[in-house]
Amino acid sequence: MKKTFIDVIVKYTKEGNKIPLEIIWTDSRKFSIDKITDIKKASSLKSGGKGIRFTCKIMGKKVYLFLDDDKWFLET
Repeated sequence: MKKTFIDVIVKYTKEGNKIPLEIIWTDSRKFSIDKITDIKKASSLKSGGKGIRFTCKIMGKKVYLFLDDDKWFLET
């Protein structure tokens, strides 16, 4: 597996938290994040790297979205 770096539309809270709202795939397609079910510090076991892992539901599918050094990626 490899990392696929993507653009993400993010909401910043007054406490300084980052909440991803939408991902923009490499071909410019946009996908709304339906729900975030978990946020924790974690490593990507499939593609390497560490940071904050957001467990998200996108179109009914469970997806791990990572924030690593201010870069967003998915495992692909």
